[in-house]
Amino acid sequence: MLHTIVKPMCTLIVMFVFFTIQAQPVLETGGQNMPSEWIDKDTKHKVKKIIPLEGNNSSFYFHNNPFIDNKMVFYNTPASTKIVINKMGKVENSDIKGKQLYIINLKNSKTEQLTSHYHPVNGEVVHSGTKQVYYQVLDSVFSININTRQQKLVYVFPENIPGRITTVNADGSLLAGAYQVPGTEKKNPAFDSLSAFNKIYEEKALRRLFVIDINKGTRTDIFSDTAWLNHHQFSPVNPNLLLFVHEGPWHKVNRIWTIDIVSKKVTPFHPRTMDMEIAGHEWFSKDGKTIWFDLQQPRGKQFFVAGADVITTREIKYELQRNEWSVHYTSSPDNSLFAGDGGSAGSVAKSPDGQWIYLFTPGGNSFKSKKLVNMKHHNYQLEPNVHFSPDMKWIIFRANFEGHTNVYAVEIADSK
Repeated sequence: MLHTIVKPMCTLIVMFVFFTIQAQPVLETGGQNMPSEWIDKDTKHKVKKIIPLEGNNSSFYFHNNPFIDNKMVFYNTPASTKIVINKMGKVENSDIKGKQLYIINLKNSKTEQLTSHYHPVNGEVVHSGTKQVYYQVLDSVFSININTRQQKLVYVFPENIPGRITTVNADGSLLAGAYQVPGTEKKNPAFDSLSAFNKIYEEKALRRLFVIDINKGTRTDIFSDTAWLNHHQFSPVNPNLLLFVHEGPWHKVNRIWTIDIVSKKVTPFHPRTMDMEIAGHEWFSKDGKTIWFDLQQPRGKQFFVAGADVITTREIKYELQRNEWSVHYTSSPDNSLFAGDGGSAGSVAKSPDGQWIYLFTPGGNSFKSKKLVNMKHHNYQLEPNVHFSPDMKWIIFRANFEGHTNVYAVEIADSK
């Protein structure tokens, strides 16, 4: 097990400044090496590269907050790794192996390295109030303060607990996640013919939700079920409310749940109203009052973004057209705007023209859409995962339309 904190981290500082001598070029997005900034020829919106580092850069999953003030935490994975082995067969010197965490100032593009481990870093857990970033290396959970760079070993999982952290609560006192109890999976030869997604669902293995007290360094299991517990998210305002889902084929599961970690009360959301109805890819509104989610009634036929009141479970929903369906959606802090990352023709919506980054404005019972970026050169096996920038002027997303993964931003306002 890994119990010790690695040697003090090196800091890489890169200054990346855009000098605009003339108007940005109007170009087709992707299928070529793009300049630092350009105007998407199909949407007339300005797009720019956010991250100047070589290798593959990746922004966070859609419901994981990456922002602390005007800074954004992200991953960088070097294009190649150099390892030096001594005569005893041990690693003597090595470049950083696998993805590491960095932070970028979105105002001046100053980029700094946060972690420096010989193993890949996992976990997208940021608390903007305490300025802490939490992450995991093998079995060990660490924190690092973005201002002081003070690093702390928070918790080490026992050998028989394959846990992973996924979220931090509103007051920064608890982390949460889940693990599968070893040995509880069913050994069924028929699983070999199923996809991995269906296989994990069909196993009905025993899984447990847990919380970690950050100050005490202790873990407490709070809930068990023979279901695939996934997508754990603490409420952004209630430190005791944890959202989780029963993962699996969406038309088979009762997916969305919350648990009060003090009373242990479990509340289901969105009961199915018809055969083959699906709901998923849920997230909390920034004020913590609503759980938003992708709703299809039935699957692949009618498309909505729906929201359930956290206290009453009452719902509202906004309809979208097939081409506007997105793998993931997100909402602005005041719920006045939404964004979506589109989807390919092979997705559940079977959209013939759905590969766009979208901006949505609620109106009545539907969304009014605006196309921001043409994503026809993007391979949707990489999910773009949209985020509103802290100043609400940009939609930030990841893409591979240049042949490698990088992070981009598209301006919400029309280019002039």
